Amino acid sequence: MDIQTGQLVQPVNAMESLEKQLSCPICLDMFTKPVVILPCQHNLCRGCANDLYESRNPYHYSGGTFRCPTCRFEVVMDRHGVYGLQRNLLVENIIDIYKQQQESRGGDTEEAPRKDKDVKEPKCKEHEDERINIYCVSCQTPTCSMCKVFGQHKDCNVSPLHTVYQSQKNELCLAVELLATGNSCIQAVMAQMDDTCKLIQENAELRKRRLGESFDLLYAIMEERKGQLLERISQVEQDKVSMLKNMADQYKQQLQLSNQLQEKLAQSVQSVGAAQFLLTAKQLQEEAKQAARAAQLKRPEPGYESMEHLSLDTQEAEALLACMDFTQGSKEGDQDSDTK
Repeated sequence: MDIQTGQLVQPVNAMESLEKQLSCPICLDMFTKPVVILPCQHNLCRGCANDLYESRNPYHYSGGTFRCPTCRFEVVMDRHGVYGLQRNLLVENIIDIYKQQQESRGGDTEEAPRKDKDVKEPKCKEHEDERINIYCVSCQTPTCSMCKVFGQHKDCNVSPLHTVYQSQKNELCLAVELLATGNSCIQAVMAQMDDTCKLIQENAELRKRRLGESFDLLYAIMEERKGQLLERISQVEQDKVSMLKNMADQYKQQLQLSNQLQEKLAQSVQSVGAAQFLLTAKQLQEEAKQAARAAQLKRPEPGYESMEHLSLDTQEAEALLACMDFTQGSKEGDQDSDTK
């Protein structure tokens, strides 16, 4: 309590704490109306929130996402964006009451920085009894009035300390806002890169599966063709062996007939008389001639046993397989990218 006035004096640190609670985490100044409340119960100036939202969602005609700068909670917005959030009328009323209290105490919340009662004002190093109350624009440093009148800054341009303070504070607040916007953009790009990595992995798995299917089809075609060619070799083998067996049977029959005729001729020569022999000799000679002519049967041609005409030339196919590669800009690839 103030002894002279008898009024209750609120501690300065409590007022500073209240002001911090009523400060926007984006612009770092006291909330400006209207104040919106996020689902995570944190408050923002609607103007600051809208700038941050538009920086991350340049095309938000159908909604978008918004990440709370305080707790990083992500909110899904509808097509109204930040304007679809509810206003925090309670915080707005508290701000109005706070400003009224400051005005009634004669204070200006935006003109000068508040000082804790335990913090002493800085003094000039050259003039120990003088407090620093002006700013030297030429030297870019705060100083005291004595330095301007009699000291090293007498020929410099100076400005009120509070004016420079407020200007640089606004610049820093703008820098903080730009950094917050830039961080949001970076987070959006990182999220997009994460999504792109997932799509790359999914597309790679799809390509691997399609590649396996293509090679399985090639294997199936080669196995089918292999079976057809083996069947042709077996057929040629069967035809040649069958023909040789038929020729062997003919030779066998001719051999039997020749043996029978030989035995018949031998018996005629030994067992019959001259007259009887002469009666049958001419007929037997004719039979011998016919048997000799029949003995000249058809024989297999030279090289009949060769299978060289069934050789397979795979050099061209091997060259095609060795040069086989992915087709750039294929229709199938375009369809896959469209589905993604």
